[in-house]
Amino acid sequence: MKLFKSTTLMLCMAVSGCSFIDKLGIGDKTGSNNSAGTGKSIGAVETPKVDAAWFSDYETNLQTALTGSSFEITRYENALIVTAPVDSTFNPDRPGMLLPVSLSPITKVAKLLEKDRTTAVMVLGHADSLGSAELNHTLTTNRASAVGAIFSLSGLKSDRLLIKGMGSLMPRSANDSKEGRALNRRVEMVLSPKNVFKVLVTQYRSPAQPIKVISPVSPAVAKTTRVALGESKKTPRQKKK
Repeated sequence: MKLFKSTTLMLCMAVSGCSFIDKLGIGDKTGSNNSAGTGKSIGAVETPKVDAAWFSDYETNLQTALTGSSFEITRYENALIVTAPVDSTFNPDRPGMLLPVSLSPITKVAKLLEKDRTTAVMVLGHADSLGSAELNHTLTTNRASAVGAIFSLSGLKSDRLLIKGMGSLMPRSANDSKEGRALNRRVEMVLSPKNVFKVLVTQYRSPAQPIKVISPVSPAVAKTTRVALGESKKTPRQKKK
């Protein structure tokens, strides 16, 4: 019966984009993390350093879990970000509804955290600049909620899970082209150890800071891995077999 209820709730989330509110009650404005992972002060809070072993384990496990999906894995000094592009993750006719193909990879990410109570996740929805601020906030909240529901089903509580719609406040690219807007429409799963998670959440309570949560110390710090989108990684020799 318990399994049936969980399956039913996941189906509800997938079909109708059931909304999970931000349980931490954090406002719309976020803080800046320009010293990510260096141990330097972020506002009035020290940033804990992340052990290299944590990155190694999670990067390997994420790459395995997300193979064949359209998701990207980006490494920063204090977090790993799994980015789900909206155009291949959500139903174009029902913007808050996850496509069936996206359920499995998100569930696999949630299962990794379910087994490791020392790691937490922020699920952040993002939009392009088209539409009103209110509409984009609602849309990104619904999308973040649809993804966050899977983590909630895996048992994550508010001490390890933040679900939030960011509207169009954190673009990855300029909004002056179709390609740029597509990059900006996304849901990010920001994985970090719990002590780092607490610092990142604190930044959402710093309205005086610029609207940016996580940024590398320098461009060279961030490393993005495109997980295969149905593409084979075979070498030419392997293709001949």
